Amino acid sequence: MHISEGVLSPAVLAGGAGLAVVGTAIGLKKIDYDAIPRVALLSAAFFVASLIHVPVGPVGLHLVLNGLMGLFLGWLAFPAILIGLFLQALLFQFGGLTVLGVNTVTMAAPAVAGFYAYRGLLRRPGLPALVGAFACGASAILLSGLLVAVALITTGEGFWKVAQLVLLAHIPVMVIEGLITLFVFLFLKKVKPEMLEGIYA
Repeated sequence: MHISEGVLSPAVLAGGAGLAVVGTAIGLKKIDYDAIPRVALLSAAFFVASLIHVPVGPVGLHLVLNGLMGLFLGWLAFPAILIGLFLQALLFQFGGLTVLGVNTVTMAAPAVAGFYAYRGLLRRPGLPALVGAFACGASAILLSGLLVAVALITTGEGFWKVAQLVLLAHIPVMVIEGLITLFVFLFLKKVKPEMLEGIYA
């Protein structure tokens, strides 16, 4: 899901940077001392998961875990993902500093959207909570793919085929991330329910 430097137009880069600043500011405003270890843990998980790439044509597939981050962090997913992406760009040249804003928005905005879209299901017992947890993980990847596609198409019509490939290639990732989010949700609900306090707040 990393968009490389030199691909997007200045207008798209500027728009992404502006949205990333707004999202990160909202996240930082909501952070408290008790949330810092959770943010750090999930940012580290995101950093490691995104390093393992499986090349499929011009697209590199990897776990993102943004749905999982949205589930446990809400708006705090913005600063957590921003930190992970910044370190990846700095240390491994994944993405890049000029596209940091766009990459943050394409991964963090779906995380936050999934959290609020499915929080009602997650609060209910039984099957609805399971469906909500799976949907958080799967829909975050779908929305991220759509946002990447929009960023590419907005830059130029020549990226249309690449945008289609991005969406198609991430269908199996959607299923995997949905299952990971579901299993982590079930595990933490049983052994450490306080991690889910944001869902019930």
